[in-house]
Amino acid sequence: MQHKLITFIGGGNMAQAIVFGLLNKGYPAEKITVCDPNQQKRDLFSQKRVNVSNDNMTSVQSAEVVLFAVKPQVLTDVCQPFTEKSEIDFSNKLVISIAAGISVARIQALLPTAKNIIRIMPNTPALVSQGMAGLYAPENVTDKFKYFAESLLNAVGKTCWVDNEQDMHSITAGSGSSPAYFFLFMEAMQQALVEMNIDKSTARLLVQQSALGAAQMVKENPNVSISQLRENVTSKGGTTAAALAIFNQQNLQEMVRSAMSACVQRSQEMEKDL
Repeated sequence: MQHKLITFIGGGNMAQAIVFGLLNKGYPAEKITVCDPNQQKRDLFSQKRVNVSNDNMTSVQSAEVVLFAVKPQVLTDVCQPFTEKSEIDFSNKLVISIAAGISVARIQALLPTAKNIIRIMPNTPALVSQGMAGLYAPENVTDKFKYFAESLLNAVGKTCWVDNEQDMHSITAGSGSSPAYFFLFMEAMQQALVEMNIDKSTARLLVQQSALGAAQMVKENPNVSISQLRENVTSKGGTTAAALAIFNQQNLQEMVRSAMSACVQRSQEMEKDL
């Protein structure tokens, strides 16, 4: 990956995950600047010899890549100074946004000189270099910028591209929000084990290692369907079958489908509201 000058606007969890992942991959710290109004966050990056600032305007001026790692509700306010001061020219910069629900058209309206805009939807496992990110770029974005954005996210996990921007809503349901689904399921399993007189720490170990192992089996058996992996664990009339029968009676599949549809719907509503 080419070592471009990158400015991160926002130093929250996702920015930390990406920056620290890049550093672990050998990206030069002096090529990275993080802008955040919070002194503690700036100190966190300074410890890694990353450039820090609370001056977005100055930091963006020299950047080749600008990554907006802020909440969607504040993106308009963050971009307003760039719009008001026309000396900031984004035409030759790569603009990356991780703000959920903010379309490329909206970003273009906020930054009129921007020509190369890529949206990404990462997730929190990027914090442990196991993230999954979806990316979307309009047709006008050059391959070299697309490759750079993909390489950036590959530093902290896996990536996939979508051709239709509307599919970013589904990416949100499938990866952006989905760690919380698994955490909820694991939390419920842990609680059930505690109620079965297993101590809390042992219950957590049982759940987390089983979840990790199951995910690893899916990963290492790409030619075996997930349904087949499930069937391989399920003996007719056995203990697993008894547990799965309850999930089927409660229509777990439909519950998951409804939950993910609700996630997509909320993402679509946010796009309209912001």
